[in-house]
Amino acid sequence: MDSKSNHTFHIPVMGLAFTVDSPIKVARFGISSVLSLAEDRLIEMMRKKYSEVAGDDYQPIGPNVEDYRAKRITSYLNLVHRIVQKQFKTLQQEAFGEGNEIDQYFEMLPTDSVLRASYTQLLKTDCLTKKGMLANELRSKMQPGSIDVNIMTKLDKSNPSPNGDIKEENSDAVAALRGYALSELRNSSLVFSAGMNPRLFNYLEQFEDFQTGKKKVIVKVTDFRSALIQGKYLAKKGIWVSEFRIESGLNCGGHAFATDGYLLGPILEEFKTKKQELIDTMFSLFQKGEKAPAIKISVQGGIGTHEEDQLLHDYYAVDSTGWGSPFLLVPEATTVDEETMQLLAASKKEDIVLSKSSPLGIRFNYLKGTSGHKERLNRIKQNKAGSPCTEKHLAFNTEFTTEPICTASKKYIQLKLATPEGQAKKEEILAKECLCVGLSNSAAIVNKESFVKKLTAVTMCPGPNIANFSQIVSLKTMLDHIYGRIQDLTKESRPHLFLAELELYVNFLVESIEEEINTETWAKRTKYFQTFTANLQSGIEYYKTVPALAKKSFLNTLESMENELHFIQQKYTLQTIES
Repeated sequence: MDSKSNHTFHIPVMGLAFTVDSPIKVARFGISSVLSLAEDRLIEMMRKKYSEVAGDDYQPIGPNVEDYRAKRITSYLNLVHRIVQKQFKTLQQEAFGEGNEIDQYFEMLPTDSVLRASYTQLLKTDCLTKKGMLANELRSKMQPGSIDVNIMTKLDKSNPSPNGDIKEENSDAVAALRGYALSELRNSSLVFSAGMNPRLFNYLEQFEDFQTGKKKVIVKVTDFRSALIQGKYLAKKGIWVSEFRIESGLNCGGHAFATDGYLLGPILEEFKTKKQELIDTMFSLFQKGEKAPAIKISVQGGIGTHEEDQLLHDYYAVDSTGWGSPFLLVPEATTVDEETMQLLAASKKEDIVLSKSSPLGIRFNYLKGTSGHKERLNRIKQNKAGSPCTEKHLAFNTEFTTEPICTASKKYIQLKLATPEGQAKKEEILAKECLCVGLSNSAAIVNKESFVKKLTAVTMCPGPNIANFSQIVSLKTMLDHIYGRIQDLTKESRPHLFLAELELYVNFLVESIEEEINTETWAKRTKYFQTFTANLQSGIEYYKTVPALAKKSFLNTLESMENELHFIQQKYTLQTIES
């Protein structure tokens, strides 16, 4: 997100395909979005498609080309950059008041935006001279949204060079970082998610753009401690984290990194009260300049109404809010095939599950009923469980083989089910699904391209919040919803952001207890569950003190959930421990 962004929200990375070309769709309107760099075959497919759209001569970068992964990424990002710049310059020169995209640019800005007010004044002005001056002033203050990229730090499989040597610079995440670093993007950010990766963080030092701030670094975190640790580590390297992007541990799309019962509200409160401490600590290690650069705090995961958005901006003073899953129902912003989009629109609460489908062994928010889900069940029914492993980005397991394989692959599942342990955990093993292909296929279907031959099933990973949205809408309608200009698009029964997350954590707690209560490790794990429940209780007590949340409906539901937590503590003999 650019420091001068005219919008107060951003579109986070979603899946592999769902935001892969979002900048081309929304950046000209000043909206920032994030695309994933994990799947270079997908990126190359999209480069082919958009080269044709842009009238460029497409030259394939095949897997036999040296450093092909990084080169594919660089070439695609440069193409996206050129397309967005051309789109923006065209839009910027359009006439006002004639229903052109330049009008949409200003009509979609926040309701209290000074630029939006100036635009309204221009439309009401009859004096041609004054109208011309206002038009020039407005054009000078326009800017495209930033083209940001995401690297999931855990997806960093080491790859051999052509002669068989394993070199750190050839790993998946490092090559992706290099591809981004060498691109023409400016005022753009690299978003790191899923925690620290020293190899990756150290590699940043080699590129001047990160030292000078031409390319910024955003770190996605679930708590303040994580921000402090990663911020300090990078500051010592001379890299300033320009933004910490807080994400709900469970109320988010894709991989869910649950905290130990720490809830979003208290986490935001800690960032709010300790922001200066964070800046000062980082700057003491940064050793560049006389004044600490700015740090932004943003938040995402489960936001669904204008009221919630305002609470996060006004009470918690965040700089930007991330609206993800709702945009899966906005074809003008994201890339989702028609079948899956209709499934999303019709989804109910029970259709979004915290699954064990990810080969990474990390819980994964997942939409039931997709073609990917059906394909997996059909393979199991035919005694052909598992997927062909064509991409190998999640191939980390060496339990049975010297060469790492993916736990969603046919090979691994077959070998694992042949063991007593595999039979004991059969359901969990069979739940694994190919994400590399499943999360990419929407783009192939929408663009009538071939991703991996004969593999066309789609996997969808929305946050639980998607169940509260049921309409496929235009970009302008979604922004009018975010900024409170139209009647709420969400279902009437939708719980508040904080209550929805609390319920997810309570359910996660019970599920985790039930999985372990009859195992040999239960005695050792009791203290963990005591701490977990204590943290949830602490979060509930905190919510009681927030003036902005002092509404009868909120407090009544909070009390009900507190009673449920007490019941869980008594049922499983989890006495609250002293802090």
